Amino acid sequence: MKVVVIQGPNLNMLGLREQNIYGPMKLEDIHAQMEAYAKQSNIEIEFYQSNLEGEIVDKIQECMGDAQGIIINPAAYTHTSIAIRDAIKAVQLPTIEVHISNIYAREEFRHNSLIAPVCSGQIAGFGPFSYHLAMVSMVQILSEIKAMQDAQAAQQQSQQPKAD
Repeated sequence: MKVVVIQGPNLNMLGLREQNIYGPMKLEDIHAQMEAYAKQSNIEIEFYQSNLEGEIVDKIQECMGDAQGIIINPAAYTHTSIAIRDAIKAVQLPTIEVHISNIYAREEFRHNSLIAPVCSGQIAGFGPFSYHLAMVSMVQILSEIKAMQDAQAAQQQSQQPKAD
């Protein structure tokens, strides 16, 4: 199983910008922690970061047929991007929205996520640990989907007429 982690604008500046909000951890460090957990869970993981909305939309679309889940921090696009929302909805993959800061404790314009309604869930406000929580959640979601698919396959097989 494969999970793609998509990082939006300015996340490449983590550890340098607004440490009072985002902390000192760099994006590479967050990715290293996620990769370690993914390895323990037998999950292939791919990381992608872009400051450009269209590139993020392209990456989401590329996930269709290539990945089983998406973890996304759309950053500022959370509040503005109908294009990212529509791409997530179109690929029909389990998607978890992540934010390092608690967007609901910040400026009012950050309180509205256009992305959350098309996601399996949203995790916000736990600092870089938000990404670990997203990985744990994604592993659980994918396990439940696999269990359901296995049960459906077993049921279909049991309903097949037996050859004499």
